Amino acid sequence: MIAIKNATLVMRDHLIPDAVLFIENGLIADFGEMRTTPIPEGCEVVDAEGLYVGPGLVDIHSHAGASVRFNDDPVTAAKGHLDAGTTSVLATLGYRHTTEEYVRFIKEIRALMKKPEGANIAGIYMEGPYINPNFGSLRHLNPWTGAIVPEDYVPFVEAAGTDARIWALGPEREGIEDFVRYVHAYNPAAKFTVAHSEASPQQIEKLMPYGLCIGTHHTNATGDRPMYPECRGVCVDEAVNYNSDIYAELISDSMGIHVDPYMQRLIRRIKGDDRIILISDQTAHATPNPEGFEHVDDLNFTFTAEGGIDISGSKLTLNLACRNYMKHTGASIVDAFRVASYNPAKVAGLTDRGEIRKGLRADLVITDHRMNIKSVILKGEFTK
Repeated sequence: MIAIKNATLVMRDHLIPDAVLFIENGLIADFGEMRTTPIPEGCEVVDAEGLYVGPGLVDIHSHAGASVRFNDDPVTAAKGHLDAGTTSVLATLGYRHTTEEYVRFIKEIRALMKKPEGANIAGIYMEGPYINPNFGSLRHLNPWTGAIVPEDYVPFVEAAGTDARIWALGPEREGIEDFVRYVHAYNPAAKFTVAHSEASPQQIEKLMPYGLCIGTHHTNATGDRPMYPECRGVCVDEAVNYNSDIYAELISDSMGIHVDPYMQRLIRRIKGDDRIILISDQTAHATPNPEGFEHVDDLNFTFTAEGGIDISGSKLTLNLACRNYMKHTGASIVDAFRVASYNPAKVAGLTDRGEIRKGLRADLVITDHRMNIKSVILKGEFTK
């Protein structure tokens, strides 16, 4: 048994200072205040030195890790996340792959999940292929602009099985409901998101009974539907804000470029910390920062078809996103762990992790108040 003493435990809605936590057989065996929870003889004792011990971070949306794409080198990508405290990550595939490439990448990722070096890969997030081709970086390279037909999607849906936990899509795409019905029948636990879209609220809500419950990178890559000149319409962002059952993914970068800090505070006021999910949306690009953004070190950029530059995901890890979220919104470290661990684990169906509770997997991090990760514990084993 391992005893982590002198810890400030980060619970779902409060802190337990001067605490001890016990790990046995890869699980959280017990915890409590040190003054009332004696450490048994024979324990391996780790001194947290007053630092925070919280649940391992859960990143449900990341294309890369250590600046390497999951579809290029999933081992390096997974390790990059683990070193930063992300004990569960959904390897994310984008919308520029062919059916054959999807099948190959999915099989490679699923095989790695069974090996020790892929132990923190908890599944797959499919950001596409059926999004609105008018949105997203490198949208001119999107090959999925035609009809939605079974002969295209059946091979990769079946290759993914139940490990494709989340499917992102544009609800306005013609024929999308047939695709959603097929995925839902094949894997009833799968969740859907509205992503890269200009769907109306009604088009979004029509898919909610099938499991649409997430707004992908909320307020990014979404359109507007104004009804009258000089009037703002209602579209994706309004539907996500309005529906209490829809979680809002947020990319919280240091400068508040993906989502303005004021907007982050507004979204937090509307959705509350129980319906926000922090994501890294980490990507890998070699495009230099454009003029005026030379000082930004946590974003990625790509060239557009016209030769301009678009923002394209981030270089974030989830611990840094937590730090930024606290800075931009005034959230506490308890709130940060909720939106970066408990909420994403819950929505992805990872019910055996995401909080400190007896019997759950001992996926934990030891961190300071700025989310500098000192130690990482995966299934009860120290990896850092």
